Amino acid sequence: MSERAFQNPYPDFNPHQPSGHFDTAGRLTPEFTQRLQNKIWELLQQMEKGLKSADPGDGTVYTGWAGIALLYLHLFKLFRDTSHLHKAQEYISKSLKCMSKQGVTFLCGDAGPLAVGAAVYYELQQEKEAEECIRRLLQMHQSAVKLDARMADELLYGRLGYLYALLFVNKRFNEEKIPASYIQQVCETILASGEGLARKRNLSTGTPLMYEWYREYYVGPAHGLSGIYYFLMQPDCGVCQDSLQRLVKPSVDFVNQLKFPSGNFPPCIDDTRDLLVHWCHGAPGVIYMLIQAYKMFREQSYLTSFLQCADVIWQRGLLKKGYGLCHGAAGNAYGFLALYNLTEDLKYLHRACMFADWCIDYGDHGCRTPDTPFSLFEGMAGTIYFLADMLEPNKAKFPAFEM
Repeated sequence: MSERAFQNPYPDFNPHQPSGHFDTAGRLTPEFTQRLQNKIWELLQQMEKGLKSADPGDGTVYTGWAGIALLYLHLFKLFRDTSHLHKAQEYISKSLKCMSKQGVTFLCGDAGPLAVGAAVYYELQQEKEAEECIRRLLQMHQSAVKLDARMADELLYGRLGYLYALLFVNKRFNEEKIPASYIQQVCETILASGEGLARKRNLSTGTPLMYEWYREYYVGPAHGLSGIYYFLMQPDCGVCQDSLQRLVKPSVDFVNQLKFPSGNFPPCIDDTRDLLVHWCHGAPGVIYMLIQAYKMFREQSYLTSFLQCADVIWQRGLLKKGYGLCHGAAGNAYGFLALYNLTEDLKYLHRACMFADWCIDYGDHGCRTPDTPFSLFEGMAGTIYFLADMLEPNKAKFPAFEM
């Protein structure tokens, strides 16, 4: 733990002591709200300066221009300041000029810039440009639904990343811009791929769905099982009840039984090292699958596990890797917000506020500097996104992932 995380210096929630961050109804105090707003503004200025030396050819959501556009789109939705919308337009224009033509995913492929572009142009009331982005996004559909072993199924580089892009567009437009049949076809391909690999590997685990990335069976949401199962359980994906009961639920149960005694989860099947507590690997990412499974199936085992996940994040989630989303304190804090929105238990709002306090002291803890220090998923932009979400914690959702 000491190698990867700082000792948590904060007291846990005590309902008998007043909080300096929110009242008994969960409303943030004016003082804490002001601190969040001040830090958002301060970090935005630092980010803008830092982006002058960013890779001009990286258009992705994960580490490139589309991620910065998504941040500004989020700030516009929150503050309704048109300067944020024009910043989003500036960055998405950069992104659309340097797409990779190598992937169909939201985070690391071309689907992300196109989906974010559609949303930005929609807000700008530039209908022609928005429709062109959607048209180009739908051109990728045939490659995504083709059952080809060369295409993975995971979030960062696989079919799931394309599925998220389709869902993102419909949510941002608040209408069915992407036909439900397109979304269902992607889900059907993901299910067929998972069944095929489970049979091919002749796994003795009893799970009917299995997925791999570079010959590893990853567990976390970025490359692995929990992210795939989380999305297959989303109502907007339209997976039928038979498939949910026969294929998805037993697969969720398989992941749940991989839990370490600590409550954490391994990065891969058969990995016995209880080390990583990131969104991409470990409890902070698996928690979303467990919450969604509890919503859908109402089994006590899922509730028990996601509460344990929250305790792991509280104990080991202030990471020396930094303050980012993928493997940092901001990304870990979203697990508390997800639980707060499920349970309305102020303990989880308190824990999120404590991690926000940590992030407000950005750079003061001796954390490592990320490879892309100002990006959405590795760097400062992701921390800003989280601090902005803390202003309305009951609406917070992990960006580019949580539905």
